[in-house]
This record gives sequence, C-alpha cells and structure tokens, in this order.
Amino acid sequence: MGIYLTGIAWVVGAAAFAGFVGYLVRKFGWDEGRPDNNDAAGQVFTIVGGLHAVLVAFILISLFDSASAARDGSYHEADSLVAAVWAADSLGDEVKVEVRKLSAEYISTVEKKEWPQMAGGEETVSGAGWTQLDQLRKAVDKAPSDDDWFRERKTEASTQLWQVYEARQARLNAVEGGKVGGVVWFALILGSLISVLLPNLFGGTRLAAHLVIVSTLAGTVTLLLFAIYQLQNPFGGGVRIPPDAFTAALARLT
Repeated sequence: MGIYLTGIAWVVGAAAFAGFVGYLVRKFGWDEGRPDNNDAAGQVFTIVGGLHAVLVAFILISLFDSASAARDGSYHEADSLVAAVWAADSLGDEVKVEVRKLSAEYISTVEKKEWPQMAGGEETVSGAGWTQLDQLRKAVDKAPSDDDWFRERKTEASTQLWQVYEARQARLNAVEGGKVGGVVWFALILGSLISVLLPNLFGGTRLAAHLVIVSTLAGTVTLLLFAIYQLQNPFGGGVRIPPDAFTAALARLT
C-alpha cells in the first residue's frame, strides 16, 4: 500500500472512530447541563489544543528543516568529493588515477550499499565508505609537494576531503538523530487523544454537526501525526531523499 493510501486509511479510520465515540457520548452520555459547560470546556480546550498545536508545529518544522539539511548535505558531500578529485588531478598521473578510482568506488558504495541501509532506518551502515575515504586521504598525502603549486593543490584536496568527512558524518547522523523520542511520542499521542475527546463536553450543537466536528478534528490531528512519523527519516518514509547528488558527481568524474 502506497504512502498516500496508508495516510488516507489512518485519517479515515481515526475520523470514523472519533465519530463513533462522539455518537456514543451523545446517545448514552449525561446531557443535563452540557450547554452550560461550553464556556469552561472551551477555555480548557483552547489551552490544551493550543499547547498541543505548538508541540506539533515545532516538531514538524524541526523535521522539515532536518530533511532540507540532509538533502543539502548530500550535495555538499558529493560536490566536495568532486572538488577533491579535481584538485588531486594536478598531483601527478599516479595520484590522479588512484584518487579517481577510489572516488568512483566510494560513490558506488554510498549509492548501492549505504543508501538502502539508510532508507531502512539502520543505525549503522557498511564501514567500507570510511575505509575508502581513508584510502583517499592516504593517496593525497603521499603525493609529492616539491613546489608551492603542488603544495597548494595538495592542501586543497585535503581540505575538500575533510569536508567530505564532515558531510558524511552529518548524513549518517541524520538517520538516527531525526527520530522522535518515545517521550515526545507519548506527549503527542496523549495530547491528541485529549484534544479530540474534549469537544464531547460541548453542548448545544446538533448530533450530525457534532459528529462532523469531532471527526474532522480527529482526522486532522491524525494526519499531522502521520506526517511526523513519515518525516523522521529523511532517507526513507515519505521524504526519501534520493542519491541524485552522487549520481551527478559520478557523471562529472567519468
């Protein structure tokens, strides 16, 4: 089942369940004095709903920013690798061939091994990428530095490789670091339940209108929770950042 069908199923299910609960409350609940509680219940709902909305908005914005940073970081990593290769091209034919070979192998490892692992939410990925980066560093270090030009190119290649190291570590951290903690999920789910159940204390509306209100509220809250769940891993779920940056980098190097 696709992500959109899954989301629709969750929203419709939550709306139907909330409507069923609202119907039971109106049908078998205590109706005496319910309209008189509207002011008090409305104030409580405003506070609870407002606090919950702030929490949901803060988490959604944070996850959106994390996804954007992960996408930009993948391009930064790939561009830095290309810059390192171009700088190493001036360090002699032997170094040039070795660096280009290792860079192509590193890109292949990222695309074919690491990306599927990251999309699956695995906390650790294959260590081959770190080994290949270390080999790239050693290949640049052994290059001759007889004059200022070679030293400048060697320094530039080393600097760009360090940028690759940093961007790679940030990419791997985004898989685990973007997950919403258990305590936060507890607050989100419990706050959602309270926000959806509180309108059942209101009185004065017709049964049909009341069911529409609680169902719409439940569906909207569930939709936001579903979005939070899908945005936790920027390389999987609903975001699914593709390895396009590395595909383009390999095209520039071949």
